[in-house]
Amino acid sequence: MNRSRFLLIGVVALVLGALFSSAVYRTLQARTAAAGTPGVDVAVAANDVQVGAKLQDHDVKIVKLPPDDLPSGVFRSKTKVVGRGVILPITKGEFILPNKLAAENAGAGLPALIPPGMRAVSVRVNEVVSVAGFVVPGTRVDVLLTGNPVGGSDARTTTVLSNIEVLAAGQRLERNSAGDTSMAPVITLLVSPEDAQKLTLASSQGRIQLSLRNPLDTNLEKLPATGETGLYGITAAPATKPTKAPAKVKHQELPKPAPTTDIVIYKGNKKEDVKFDDENNLQK
Repeated sequence: MNRSRFLLIGVVALVLGALFSSAVYRTLQARTAAAGTPGVDVAVAANDVQVGAKLQDHDVKIVKLPPDDLPSGVFRSKTKVVGRGVILPITKGEFILPNKLAAENAGAGLPALIPPGMRAVSVRVNEVVSVAGFVVPGTRVDVLLTGNPVGGSDARTTTVLSNIEVLAAGQRLERNSAGDTSMAPVITLLVSPEDAQKLTLASSQGRIQLSLRNPLDTNLEKLPATGETGLYGITAAPATKPTKAPAKVKHQELPKPAPTTDIVIYKGNKKEDVKFDDENNLQK
């Protein structure tokens, strides 16, 4: 009796063990299959790529990543990115996204950094004009002009352009990662076509000076021009209005009376004066 009971217990234990083992196997198999699901192709940077460079084949590699972990706009093949200019720095292993690349067929270098409708204008600077070399790519400046207005002898300084982005310092298109100053003799500014005309005229009319701005300060203030009198605290005398000369009164000359001839006629004791003009017409 005891043998039969032990045998029955053994059989039940074997069946339960087999069922448990089968459930565990199926669970592990499902997890392994999920972990082994192939990802999708994604283009990432194989090297550090600087601003203005053109992406080459060796700068891009394709990796497989789960689709749920990808940012929007990622590229899936090299053909979509190779040959395009870089407008923002890309670090090795970073996703290559559309906002870091210039438009297709836009080329590389400085032209690729110029948005449609804008212009790049270069101005010659020295250590003073370039704010001791702290005007570097990516910073923002105001452009000040000092000169003599037409017909004036008082030198004046006025702000010609405000909050202008610096595209390049010399031939450098990006800021030094160490924050070093740049002593380039030429600064390239990103301006509108109208401002490009103002900047070119200002460069020929007087001395220009760059005023460095905080990149978070975007207020555009319209300041009056500063002259020498205001600089030294001298109040300019109010301009006097020119007095008008009194109008000349034209006197009309009265017509001269026509010459006449006087004749006295006596009729008895009556005396009568008669006048005749030059044509012997009787005047009354």
